[in-house]
Amino acid sequence: MTNDQLKKRFKDFSISVILFLKGLPDSFEIRTIRNQMVRYGTSPGANYRAACRGKSGADFINKLKMVEEELDETQYWLELVVAILPEKRNEAGIIWKEADELLAIVVSSIKIKRDSTKK
Repeated sequence: MTNDQLKKRFKDFSISVILFLKGLPDSFEIRTIRNQMVRYGTSPGANYRAACRGKSGADFINKLKMVEEELDETQYWLELVVAILPEKRNEAGIIWKEADELLAIVVSSIKIKRDSTKK
């Protein structure tokens, strides 16, 4: 997968998070989760783009570590939505799965970059 393809995948992920959040009810609890998820569900794409412009290998790894944390946190908020609104399990599951796949790519990229900088 090229950098441009991955950038698009992250953008599509952000859009899916935003659209999912628009479909949630407007209660105090959900507003709190929505506010967190909109931040953490859209930041991985921005930080991946920043990683691609990294000034050094260490900068690249640091930015990807941020992407890793944001994807993990997005999954956490999705789990809370499902706990509160079980009827959203299928929709949340699709986003959770994509976050998991992106997370695997990011973790692999971090490992590859670390290994290459040790040589």
